[in-house]
Amino acid sequence: MTFEELKPKVADILHHTNVLLEDKLLQVCHLLRDNIDYYDWVGFYFRNGDKEELKLGPYAGEPTDHTIIPFGKGICGQVAVSNQNFVVPDVTAQDNYIACSFTVKSEIVIPLFVKGENVGQIDIDSEDFDAFTDADERFLEYVNQEVAKLLEK
Repeated sequence: MTFEELKPKVADILHHTNVLLEDKLLQVCHLLRDNIDYYDWVGFYFRNGDKEELKLGPYAGEPTDHTIIPFGKGICGQVAVSNQNFVVPDVTAQDNYIACSFTVKSEIVIPLFVKGENVGQIDIDSEDFDAFTDADERFLEYVNQEVAKLLEK
């Protein structure tokens, strides 16, 4: 399934009424993981209240021990500080990488902004080297923009 085919499916999930936000986000994680063959782990992290750390939200994939990530630590923690997309073609080449699984070869993290504030991110791991392209970045920015519309309410 292409990114263009997935966009309306993401929007449909997120705009259902009478479904909890957490459940919507979980459905989006499963949609992406099930339909993009190199998306092996898909999850959301959100700022943990006023703390300088991220807390794991809904995700699809193998369980992770990384439920709390301090700002600045690992790829997710760096994105929490930089407010920039971070694409890692080869995780073994990153000094500040937190390994979730030895099978992960590449990662992409896209920050999620609500009213200009970085409130979280979508994090995707792949078991392929150099899995992510500009098209992945644009698509995941779209996903986060749709999620942000819900969080702004």
